[in-house]
Amino acid sequence: MGRQDQQLQVLNALDAAKTQWYHFTAIIVAGMGFFTDAYDLFCISLVTKLLGRIYYTDPASPTPGSLPPNIAAAVNGVALCGTLSGQLFFGWLGDKLGRKSVYGMTLLLMVICSIASGLSFSHTPTSVMATLCFFRFWLGFGIGGDYPLSATIMSEYANKKTRGAFIAAVFAMQGFGILAGGVVTLAMSAGFQAAFPAPAYEVNAAASTVPQADYVWRIILMLGALPAILTYYWRMKMPETARYTALVAKDAKQASSDMAKVLQVEIEVEEEKLQDITRGRDYGLFSARFAKRHGAHLLGTAATWFLVTQNLFQKDIFTSIHWIPKARTMSALEEVFRISRAQTLIALCGTVPGYWFTVFLIDIIGRFKIQLLGFAGMTAFMLGLSIPYHHWTMPGNQVIFVFLYGFTFFFANFGPNATTFIVPAEIFPARLRSTCHGISAASGKAGAIIGAFGFLYAAQPQDKAHVDAGYKPGIGVRNALFVLAGCNLVGFLMTWMLVPESKGKSLEEMSGEADDEEASANGGAIAVNSSGVEMV
Repeated sequence: MGRQDQQLQVLNALDAAKTQWYHFTAIIVAGMGFFTDAYDLFCISLVTKLLGRIYYTDPASPTPGSLPPNIAAAVNGVALCGTLSGQLFFGWLGDKLGRKSVYGMTLLLMVICSIASGLSFSHTPTSVMATLCFFRFWLGFGIGGDYPLSATIMSEYANKKTRGAFIAAVFAMQGFGILAGGVVTLAMSAGFQAAFPAPAYEVNAAASTVPQADYVWRIILMLGALPAILTYYWRMKMPETARYTALVAKDAKQASSDMAKVLQVEIEVEEEKLQDITRGRDYGLFSARFAKRHGAHLLGTAATWFLVTQNLFQKDIFTSIHWIPKARTMSALEEVFRISRAQTLIALCGTVPGYWFTVFLIDIIGRFKIQLLGFAGMTAFMLGLSIPYHHWTMPGNQVIFVFLYGFTFFFANFGPNATTFIVPAEIFPARLRSTCHGISAASGKAGAIIGAFGFLYAAQPQDKAHVDAGYKPGIGVRNALFVLAGCNLVGFLMTWMLVPESKGKSLEEMSGEADDEEASANGGAIAVNSSGVEMV
């Protein structure tokens, strides 16, 4: 029996479906979690600068206040820790209860915690930071759940011809989140500056941070919830994916009924064929069969995602090359405006185009080649920044540095930052797809945590005289860039050895669920009892 004949009609219909309106609706609805994620990560680095000015400034000091190292690490890192936890938990839950069953929980959690972050209680530094960190952890937890669920839902809805582009488009909503964060921050800081003008810190330390600045960071954080609120209704209306309903829940009638409504075609109910297809395939994540068939793939997706090195501390690099003036020469709101303008420019020129290059080319070039190209490009441009680093710090050279730095973000997003999200949603069996994507994503977030905290400390100058208050000397920005280049090179090698190409293949071909041999693995040593449970 050929693969096409063996496959369920409902799955063949999904694989062959023309691009329809429901595909675009799914992209927007599934992408709102990533919009919120990117918006939050973009804004929090700006918020930390402002929080340092508001709550930790000593007017007698020659420089404005900044968050103590442990507080800065907590505020920046606690959401990442929450995201890692959410990826693992909701990834597992998505395979146990169904994609749709837990999909609304993640969005609701993001909305509530985005708003609550801005309403962090009291005005004392300790209470504000404690409540901010608490809500940011649970915000990250909800965002984490969106990674495996959105990727899995989009992969299981899409046709095989344009599946890569659809999943990439969901991930590319991060680009809109970054731009929205930039626009909101620029508008808020500029508006409050105009309404409440303030002198530079070196002119009048006490007056450089107006009391109204406390509203700025709160409003910025809360506005990130708005797009998620607007899509909640449509997320709840989405039917369960046919692949989960058929291959995991084993309900052929419901799968055919749901997809007949979505595709607007008649789909035959094939109960007997479903029993034949799913018989003997219920091996688990920790089984020898999974390790043999998918162990190397899981290692590859987890390791390469771990090695994607995009740091969250652009503001430190911009300051080190003197593209942004010293903090003492600006008021608090002017500093927020200048940093957000710089980061928005990088996003507009490098980050966002990279996402959409992936969307348009991934089903032409393929995942494997784009990931290799991305890691290679990031390695090359990181070396181009680090080897002549002293040259870039000289007056007049900053524009070229920023141009090259923008290319590292371009190749991250036209490369592994996007493909490591896409591939795990395509190559694992339906009953373990969300779990394996969650594991891969959690590995990537673990790398981001190490990179974020590591860069925060490592990028400190080697000269004690220039180290930020509360920090110890590090290896400097130049050497930190060398480390990032090395990580990207290892990512290139791991991709070459462990990551398969899934372009143009059905999910069942990639996972082995379409193989005639799969049900009789290990030379026919598998039998099935009357209840369908695998017996070895």
